[in-house]
Amino acid sequence: MGILDTVGKIAGAVAAVEATEKVDADASLLTKGLAAVAGFEGAGALEALVEKKKEGEAADGTQDADNAEPPQA
Repeated sequence: MGILDTVGKIAGAVAAVEATEKVDADASLLTKGLAAVAGFEGAGALEALVEKKKEGEAADGTQDADNAEPPQA
């Protein structure tokens, strides 16, 4: 795990707390803490999913639809 991984997880936690405050301006400290933990873990899980997909594509030799070349006419 590198520093960028940790920064991404922290950004997920901050985003989750901000979203909680937008939904409930009077959210308790416990609610904000739970949102931060969920955002931190969610960002980590999302990153792991992306890494797993990249590794699977590298092993299969497949490409993303975004990176695929357009069909030749």
